[in-house]
Amino acid sequence: MSADQPTVLVVEDEPAQREVLAYNLEAEGFRVSRAGSGDEAMLLVDEEHPDIIVLDWMMPNLSGIEVCRRLKSRPDTRSIPIIMLSARTEEVDKVRGLETGADDYVVKPYSVVELMARVRTQLRRVRPATVGLRLEFDDIVLDSETHKVSRDSKPLKLGPTEFRLLSTFMEKPGRVWSREQLLDRVWGRDIYVDTRTVDVHIGRLRKALTQHGGDDPVRTVRGAGYALG
Repeated sequence: MSADQPTVLVVEDEPAQREVLAYNLEAEGFRVSRAGSGDEAMLLVDEEHPDIIVLDWMMPNLSGIEVCRRLKSRPDTRSIPIIMLSARTEEVDKVRGLETGADDYVVKPYSVVELMARVRTQLRRVRPATVGLRLEFDDIVLDSETHKVSRDSKPLKLGPTEFRLLSTFMEKPGRVWSREQLLDRVWGRDIYVDTRTVDVHIGRLRKALTQHGGDDPVRTVRGAGYALG
C-alpha cells in the first residue's frame, strides 16, 4: 500500500462489525488497523499513529467514551479525529460523546456510505492532500489530484517522494516534523529506511522548489527536524 494513504483505526468489540467496517474502509483506499477493545486501541494509537479513529462506544472494561476522553486529554493524540459509533439514540448521549471530545457521532445502525463520507470530511481537516484537495502556501500550489506543483505560476518537477514530503509540509505549514515522523508519513511504517535518507530527499525538495529562483521555504530546526515556513 502507498505510504500516503490515511490510516484508520477501527475500534469495535464485535468481530463481524469490525470486519465489515474494515472491508469497506479498505475498499475506499484506506489503510486499516483493528482493535477489539479499548485497551488494545490505546496501545495501537501509540504504535500506529492513525490519522483517524472510528470508535465504538459500548465496549467491556475500557469503554469508547473513556478511550476518547484519554486520547483527547493527551497533547500528542488530541488532534486525531474520532468518530464515535453508538446504538444510543438519546440526544443527551450524543451531547456527552461530543463533549468528551468526539469529532463526530454516528448512531447504529448506520449507512456505510454515510460513514465513509464522514470519515473523508474529518480527513479533509487533518490530511487534505489525501482527499484530492489543492493546497497553497505563499506562491507554491500543490494539486494532489493532478499531482502537479507550481511556484509563482511556473511548473516544478518533483519526484514522487518529494511530492509526498511537500504534501505533508503543506498540510500543516509551520509544524516541525521530526525525521522519524516524516519516515512514517512519507515512506510508511512497513519499510525500513535510514533517517539520513530523509535529509537526502529534503535536499532534493529544496532544489526542486528553488529551480526557478526564490527563497528556500523549508526550514531546518536544529535537533528537531524540518518545517515549511
